[in-house]
Amino acid sequence: MSDQISAQISGRTRYAAMNRRAAMTAATLAAMATLAGCGGGGAGAPVDGDMALGAAEGAKVTVVEYASITCHVCAAWQAEHWDGLKRAYVDTNKVRYVFREIPTPPAQVAIAGFAIARCAGDDKYFDVVHELLSSQDEMRADPRATLFRVGNGAGLSNERVQQCITDEAALTGAEERAKAARAAGVDGTPTFFVNGVKIITPGSQSGTSLADLSKAIDAELAK
Repeated sequence: MSDQISAQISGRTRYAAMNRRAAMTAATLAAMATLAGCGGGGAGAPVDGDMALGAAEGAKVTVVEYASITCHVCAAWQAEHWDGLKRAYVDTNKVRYVFREIPTPPAQVAIAGFAIARCAGDDKYFDVVHELLSSQDEMRADPRATLFRVGNGAGLSNERVQQCITDEAALTGAEERAKAARAAGVDGTPTFFVNGVKIITPGSQSGTSLADLSKAIDAELAK
């Protein structure tokens, strides 16, 4: 029993250490936001660490979404619009859909969730991301338990989940991807680009509308 307790304490300690590092990363990124460019440069070109669905790289139309698993607007967008976008354009291979991670507060939870998704493998990455997005209420109440539950559901053992969320390389990768997002002019989540052009729905409090996104996609497909 004492060995079990020691292991649990050790795990929590490593998790806490990861939280401190992620919190420092979040503070650094927040400071960088005022220095980031406001253009769309880099948003359409492939970026190291991209996770994608649909058409192959080099497709006529690429849709890039910058989002976070801890962003409530991102969760609402997924619940309301993802199935429609997926059915119309992703499942039909009309577009290449690229998801890019940008952690939002609490950044340590977002970074840990993305690390678990990547550990789950390319074939389960989106399953993990979408499950975390739909579990935000649970995650706010008990982030550690939620992360482990979702990781277990993707086939990862508790030990493997712990390794994923405390991996220094994962933290470094998260920092680099977030910096690239800021440099591309991303100042909120979710943010969508169609072939490198930011698509905005004026006055919307729930992100880019599916109607505006579809209009931009269809215009590019028609060229």
